[in-house]
Amino acid sequence: MDGVLVDNTPAQVRAFQLLFRDLGLTTNARKLLRRLNGMPATNILKTVFRHSVPEKQLKEYSSQREFLYRTLYWSQRREMPGLSTFLQAARAAGHPIGLGTSSPPETIAYILDHLNLRHFFDVVVGKEDVDKGKPHGDTFSVVAARLKAAPENCIVFEDAVLGEQAAYKAGMRCVAVASFMPAKAFQAPLTVIKDFTELTPEHLLELLDQQPAVPKPDKQRAQRNYMQLE
Repeated sequence: MDGVLVDNTPAQVRAFQLLFRDLGLTTNARKLLRRLNGMPATNILKTVFRHSVPEKQLKEYSSQREFLYRTLYWSQRREMPGLSTFLQAARAAGHPIGLGTSSPPETIAYILDHLNLRHFFDVVVGKEDVDKGKPHGDTFSVVAARLKAAPENCIVFEDAVLGEQAAYKAGMRCVAVASFMPAKAFQAPLTVIKDFTELTPEHLLELLDQQPAVPKPDKQRAQRNYMQLE
């Protein structure tokens, strides 16, 4: 959802940075999200402390960050260019569409319902629906199961490196949306787009035929060592 349906990552970065300032942390939020974007916020926050922080406290920090994000992004909410046109064309062609995100229900509603996008999706899977978020493949596997779709027939749209890895772990191919990360950061996407004006469902199927095998996850990109801050 974030960085794919909407170009909201700059607001997410700013919210994290303001939270870190409040907590007296010097972590660079932009560098942090370049590595960990796509993970649940509590998991991202775990990496910025040198000491162990209780889960309850992490959830409080996450709620504070969420409030900051919504305040910053309130008047900026708009869909990615070409999104509705692309989704309408995909539905008209008979393709089932699911949304898989690490966000909780209220954050999903903040975007989907405000922008009237929910009707495009046959299923919506969020943080509450899976035990393990990205970079694990559970989110996308649950989406596929609820769509009754074979993983090898699914295409994931992702703006995050860890999200791309989650797609491969789920046995799916991926289109990279370079709204925040540079194209070279991704491993082996079908294609890289800036927004949905650059793609049609028909072209997407052609790309799928050109990459018959699902890429294997890149251990360097997916493993914990990659996530550590410099």
